[in-house]
Amino acid sequence: MTFKLSLLSLLLLSLGTHCSGHDSHEEDQMPMDYVRYPYQAMYPGDNDVTADSIFSGITTFARLPWVQCLTKDKDEAFDIAFLGAPFDTGTSYRPGARFGPAGIRAGSRRLTLYGGYNVPLEVNPFRSGLKVVDCGDIPVTPYDNAFAIKQIEEGHHTLLHRTPFSALPNDSLTGKPLVPLAKDGKHHPRVITLGGDHTIVLPLLRSIHSAYGPISVIHFDSHLDTWKPSVFGGAPSEQAAINHGTYFYWASREGLIANGSSIHGAIRTTLSGPADYANDDESGFQRIEAREIDTIGTDGIIAKIRATVGDGPVYLSIDVRRPASVRACFCPLSACALSLSLTRSSQIDSIDPAFAPATGTPETGGWSTRELRTILRGLDGLHIVSADIVEVAPAYDTNAELTTMAAADVLFEVLSVMAKTPLGKVAQ
Repeated sequence: MTFKLSLLSLLLLSLGTHCSGHDSHEEDQMPMDYVRYPYQAMYPGDNDVTADSIFSGITTFARLPWVQCLTKDKDEAFDIAFLGAPFDTGTSYRPGARFGPAGIRAGSRRLTLYGGYNVPLEVNPFRSGLKVVDCGDIPVTPYDNAFAIKQIEEGHHTLLHRTPFSALPNDSLTGKPLVPLAKDGKHHPRVITLGGDHTIVLPLLRSIHSAYGPISVIHFDSHLDTWKPSVFGGAPSEQAAINHGTYFYWASREGLIANGSSIHGAIRTTLSGPADYANDDESGFQRIEAREIDTIGTDGIIAKIRATVGDGPVYLSIDVRRPASVRACFCPLSACALSLSLTRSSQIDSIDPAFAPATGTPETGGWSTRELRTILRGLDGLHIVSADIVEVAPAYDTNAELTTMAAADVLFEVLSVMAKTPLGKVAQ
């Protein structure tokens, strides 16, 4: 009996010592946000090893470094940032685009499988000398559209007005210094926003306006999105009047758009009647119907876009739902902001549902992924100041991730164009 009590005492003493040691270890642990081996993508260069475990690591866009730009890394500088806006409570048909940012990032994992060199554009945007990061998502509330729209504007504005990591270089042709394109006289980084339904473009344009003033818009979509609120949804309330079919109506009336030098591409929507086109004209847009690609081809579409936007700032919006003949008409002094909205055709619904089915309002008869990528390459030389891609709703995608891969590939073209052309011009 005495032996058993002694053994029990030793056991309790041992446990007490172990617990005491464990408590001491707890006090010495690293903070919760410490990462011993931080994830940092390594992008292969010419003749380097490729196809090496690109499916591993956390899922950022194209395996870019994750920077918490809106919280603990709020002073981190960058040149181009990917930013999620998971908002879908302004859609009229199928919800689900709040999961678009996550889906697009998943679809981008294989972008650098064989390296990031863009053969047609002759550039590797990941090794261009620019600091490109993934800033994660804006924490958008799903309960209050007015508050969510304000969150998106403030989040984008915060990043847009951050000092870029790289200074403006000298002009590649003349060797002369470049001066910023922005109306406020400052050099700004670029933000590529992952939507989210197309409503997010209104707060994004408000943010863009704070730096660049009224801006021309290149809008790839099957729908106009300039509808009067009294027509699109009937505006049962003041907040309901702002949705993914009316945001350009409001942007035009707020003076955010440079009217007359904006253009839609891939339009093929039905209308309430000819009055919808008349209202679109009043909102400052020219139009390229999706079916025009059968007669004028991608070269003709590129030429119409460049002739319309001219030398002013441009915002490119793609809703998914470089040819030699084009090089002569490049506009190196124009400033462009690009918004890509994915529906089933290439708002991502500018792309046909056969190639991008996962969108909120799919429309058949759109462009192929190859055709849209060719048109985007034709914008080489434009100063794209910001971009977004919207209306990707992964719940409606195939198991092969067709839509999210298409969205990622479209953004790869946009990123490549950005990397080639700095946001500056030679002083007059």
